[in-house]
Amino acid sequence: ISKLVKGAPKNVLWGLLQVLSGCAIIVRGQPRGGPPPERQINLSNVRAGALARRAAQSQPDVKDTPDEPWAFQAREFLRKKMIGKEVCFTVEVKTLQGREYGMVYLGKVNTSGENIAESLVAEGLAVVRREGIRGTNQAKAAKRGQWSEGGGAHTIRDLKYSIENPRHFVDSLHQKPVNALYLKTDGSETPEPFAAEAKFFTESRLLQRDVQIILESCPNQIILGTILHPNGNITELLLKEGFARCVDWSMAVYTQGAEKLRAAERSAKERKVRMWKDYVAPTANLDQKDRQFVAKVMQVVNADAIVVKLNSGEYKTIHLSSIRPPRIEGENKDKDKRFRPLYDIPYMFEAREFLRKKLIGKKVNVMVDYIRAATAGAETGPVPAFPERTCATVTIGGINIAEALISKGLATVIRYRQDDDQRSSHYDELLAAEARAIKNGKGLHSKKEVPIHRVADISGETQKAKQFLPFLQRAGRSEAVVEYVFSGSRLKLYMPKETCLITFLLAGIECPRGSRNIPGGIAEPFSEEAMLFTKELVLQREVEVEVESMDKAGNFIGWLHIEGVNLSVALVENSLSKVHFTAERSAYCKTLQSAEETARQRKDKIWANYVEKPPAELAQVSEEKERVANYRAVYVTEITDGLHFYAQDVETGENLENLMETMRAELASHPPVEGAFSAHRGDHCIAKFADGEWYRARVEKVESPAKVHVFYIDYGNREIVSSVRLATLPPSFSTRTLPSQATEYAFAFIQVPQDEDARADAVDCVVRDIQNTQCLLNVEYPGATCPLVTLQFSDSKDDVGLGLVKEGLVMVETRKEKHLQKMVTEYLNGQESAKSARLNIWRYGDFRADDAEEFGYSR
Repeated sequence: ISKLVKGAPKNVLWGLLQVLSGCAIIVRGQPRGGPPPERQINLSNVRAGALARRAAQSQPDVKDTPDEPWAFQAREFLRKKMIGKEVCFTVEVKTLQGREYGMVYLGKVNTSGENIAESLVAEGLAVVRREGIRGTNQAKAAKRGQWSEGGGAHTIRDLKYSIENPRHFVDSLHQKPVNALYLKTDGSETPEPFAAEAKFFTESRLLQRDVQIILESCPNQIILGTILHPNGNITELLLKEGFARCVDWSMAVYTQGAEKLRAAERSAKERKVRMWKDYVAPTANLDQKDRQFVAKVMQVVNADAIVVKLNSGEYKTIHLSSIRPPRIEGENKDKDKRFRPLYDIPYMFEAREFLRKKLIGKKVNVMVDYIRAATAGAETGPVPAFPERTCATVTIGGINIAEALISKGLATVIRYRQDDDQRSSHYDELLAAEARAIKNGKGLHSKKEVPIHRVADISGETQKAKQFLPFLQRAGRSEAVVEYVFSGSRLKLYMPKETCLITFLLAGIECPRGSRNIPGGIAEPFSEEAMLFTKELVLQREVEVEVESMDKAGNFIGWLHIEGVNLSVALVENSLSKVHFTAERSAYCKTLQSAEETARQRKDKIWANYVEKPPAELAQVSEEKERVANYRAVYVTEITDGLHFYAQDVETGENLENLMETMRAELASHPPVEGAFSAHRGDHCIAKFADGEWYRARVEKVESPAKVHVFYIDYGNREIVSSVRLATLPPSFSTRTLPSQATEYAFAFIQVPQDEDARADAVDCVVRDIQNTQCLLNVEYPGATCPLVTLQFSDSKDDVGLGLVKEGLVMVETRKEKHLQKMVTEYLNGQESAKSARLNIWRYGDFRADDAEEFGYSR
């Protein structure tokens, strides 16, 4: 049956890999450039019980074989004693079938090492087949193991080879660590490259070691888990050494930190080890400055793309990595309807609005993840062509915009092939955000009816525009969002309260025309610059518009304001437009003319080649350039810390009193429900002031329900109130019925001190003299945020600003306009008078340059 192997190796030092049973082990040699050889050694002359064996599923009639008594204990005795240790063995017999029998010792030499067979027999866990193995009598005497009373039936395990309800089994453990024994590493019939090395890497560290496992999930009856070992996480080690890659579908359930696995994989990619030896990063060809940069958001193209302005002034379109915006599955069946994706695709408008309010005009951090190559598209068929796309992770204030969009259910995550590396660097966070959105039923994942936006586009619709014109004219200033900029002075606006789109032309100016508006297609000089100026200032911003009229094509004409800036005036001030003769009948005529005069004197852009008129012609029009003193009665209601003030026109004061009286009577009979109003920035509302009365207001900022910043639109004062002191403004008392009555002004011809004490003295003086009093006001020239005016006391007709100069509370701002020189001279004389008397800021005599800096004036 067997024969002695002549010349068999003796004292061979190998490492123990696995204990098959109480009398059989597998040893492994030293690795030499790959997985080392393995050999099964059966212990000579001893026999331990056979372990249980599961019947082959291909033989349904054959039953499972249970453990023999003490078989498992014998295997465990050897495993705990030998796993991970070096052993020395001597092969004594090799059968015809190739099975090897021998003696195995712990340690490097058999003369001093522990004889494993004798230790096993001494514990009563194996029986001797022939004499020469010591320990039998010792075990019998001590009644150990197989020699104990009872026969060992209690040592037979009750094994189960399947779980009836795996999902319930996993859920019952609540992802808590469970003690386990690593028994086996499955392999593939057709192994991929590095599969054998990966198996060796894992087995040499875990095989038959005591470990803990965390059961993470159970999709499709397959249990997913994590193996925990005191010396490290084998999952991370496999990834770090290039033996494995991350799998997207199971990363979402990994509770030990998916970012650690991505970082381990990234380390292997960067070092190009093993399966990543030919790896090329998606951004390998980009310079560092092109991979990560800060830019200003100028436009939200749609729910996954924005246009940013780089520090170089260049514009660049950035697509958010790995997200898919809302879309309609299948074709649009309503062929007669003009398809508008922003309004017709469910949640597209909400997604765009989220990005617009969060990003427009703000600086963001852009980290390029990959460049998606351009596709040519199919000559026949539905495959479209796409240009090259820069896909990046965009963050603002530490918030990943794509993740925020997905968490609100306003976009979904793109699924990739496993070997596709062109994806977001925060892909796992995006998947987790989507899982939360699905669980909470947000946006696209909601079971509620999708929001419908019925937006009427009356651009170019003359008849509809005619019907709408009186309504907009009566409304005064209306809120709008600039949807598109056609040119410097032609825009498309979305009116949120009226839910309509209109084409809007800036009044009072003549802007250079682009090529599309001129026969022959040759653009006028600076038309492109004017369009870019308007885009940067107002595109996709919230603005206020005053509609005055409309043209024959159904386009509305009027004035557009953004944060106190009149866009028509701004274009003229920046030498990108001229004043049109129609401005003469508007309230902004003087402001526009003054701005144009200043721009002409600079002689840049459209005025670069301007030649002043001969003296004879100037004399002819000099009368028109004289300062016009057209004082009107106003009531000063508020003085700001910056020495600006708010005033009401006395002429319309009675209208305000009537409105307030009627409104308060209606509120008294139908009181608002406390706490029912939800404040949002820009909303008009009513606010209860300290006197217990309700006033019209506008919400400027919402910090929390307890801290809402409001501006009282008829009086000019501001306050921080709780939302319980706010209520909805009844429509019959809105700004359409009566426009805001408080207008902001600043004093002409003076410089406001930047020094706090000096400025406070000037403000106190003005508050004492004119607040809550009636004065006379004349607009002198435009300012950056409001008109610059002179103010007179209604009784004495003394100039308030000139009085501040004479008191030495402010300095004079000189102006170069010829028609203002008489006023400037009077103010400068007043300043000399204050200097001579050494009043206030002149108390140390002549005001030197260093004094000016101390008080915050310019040199």
